[in-house]
Amino acid sequence: MKCSIILSLGITMVNLARLLKDSTIRQVVLFCGTLYSVYSFSFPSVFPTSTTIFDPEKTWSGFTIYDAPAPHGATLIDMNGNIIRQWKELTNVPSPFRILPGGYVMGGDEPRRPHQEAIALIQLDWDGNEVWRYDRLEQVVTEESENDGGEILGGETVWSSRIHHDWQREGNPIGYYAPDMEPRIEGGKTLVLAHKNLIVPDISPKQLEDDYIYELNWDGEIVWEWLASDHVDELGFSEDARNAIHRSVEFNDDRESADWLHINSAVYLGPNQWYDNGDLRFHPDNIMISSRTANIIAVINRNGDIVWRLGPDYEQTRDQAKIGQIIGQHNPHLIPRGLPGEGNLLVFDNGGQGGYGFANPARPDGTNAMTRDSSRVLEINPVTLEVVWEYTLGGTERYRFYSAYVSNAQRLPNGNTLVNEGMDGRIFELTPEEEIVWEYVNPFLSDDDTPSRRIYRAYRVPYDWIPQVTQPTENAVIPPELKNFRVPSC
Repeated sequence: MKCSIILSLGITMVNLARLLKDSTIRQVVLFCGTLYSVYSFSFPSVFPTSTTIFDPEKTWSGFTIYDAPAPHGATLIDMNGNIIRQWKELTNVPSPFRILPGGYVMGGDEPRRPHQEAIALIQLDWDGNEVWRYDRLEQVVTEESENDGGEILGGETVWSSRIHHDWQREGNPIGYYAPDMEPRIEGGKTLVLAHKNLIVPDISPKQLEDDYIYELNWDGEIVWEWLASDHVDELGFSEDARNAIHRSVEFNDDRESADWLHINSAVYLGPNQWYDNGDLRFHPDNIMISSRTANIIAVINRNGDIVWRLGPDYEQTRDQAKIGQIIGQHNPHLIPRGLPGEGNLLVFDNGGQGGYGFANPARPDGTNAMTRDSSRVLEINPVTLEVVWEYTLGGTERYRFYSAYVSNAQRLPNGNTLVNEGMDGRIFELTPEEEIVWEYVNPFLSDDDTPSRRIYRAYRVPYDWIPQVTQPTENAVIPPELKNFRVPSC
């Protein structure tokens, strides 16, 4: 059986292997999946950046904020890709940067390398003045480094928030624009996704970099908390998965810990029809989380219990099997009230690798064994688990929409969806009929040895949220016919 025949089917490799009873065929399938993952992609080295498509009559226009790679920082653009402002003091930390009403910007500050976390969560006014800060969770030691003069920097013990990957401000459940749901700019509570290091022998003999969620009041007092390792028995792991975590969870020597779940999102559910109709699982104050490594989306109630869950294995129930295996997902949330599709689950299903307990010849230790080299954006009814809307590319061209990590999606007031295909720094706006009516390619490269245009999250806000900026003139951008598009010769 040739790999090309198997790959042309467009089926997730592990799911295909499950359908085949012959063990030899299973091994061929899984081996071909590994080859496909490594060898199937090529990208151009020259391509246009900034806004490449813009149809003003079909978009929901506003300002877009995203995290450009260091040293460029939080970046605000208009629809034509013009840079309105950059906050270079907010850079290279794994947490979203957001614009709040009145032109305030908020996000993680001071990356704590090599940990994927920031020292502080801060709020700045438009002029860059700090108006709120939290960095008092616990004391940590900063990384040592040597400057050009041989001087050793870092190594100090400092207070830290240990924030990573997400936060929410009271007033808005998920961090992007929704009618009549403005995040508080003064007062109110803040939800923070953070780390806590500990050893839990029942999970692993290795030190865990566990996921810890806490809620603060405006004065910086913790008023609610949740620790992932306390709820391992509620996460739906099979015996094989628990064994894989215990024996083979990846240990990071630099961070001296194992990031066993890698929760990358924590959002409030917000007001929704399901709770209004009596389903207590969807209380507006409950919190939805996303474990990228374990392929789990779950809802936590305020007692800390997991009351709703998708994954980790989507073959466990018939309804989940209809969705298909979600892998390495980012930013799942209920679409807020007042937006088209309100109450449905919207998620960027990355693909890539994830999952515990699915040992195969390519991953004999049972870690990161599920593989799919394409992405999907899914809108799912969280009660019936019906897929209401989906964006992906089918067939042999499915790899052209693919971000193996980072990324997010936002429902806009006109029914369009803003999609951040973050791995290669592409943001685009889709109509419900999947027409791309705005597209932007990040022009800023990181200063790493291997430069990247990576974007973790991107959000669109209305023009009037930033009164300091005059609403810009919008000019349509019509892309040229690619067959005729040439780089001029000298």
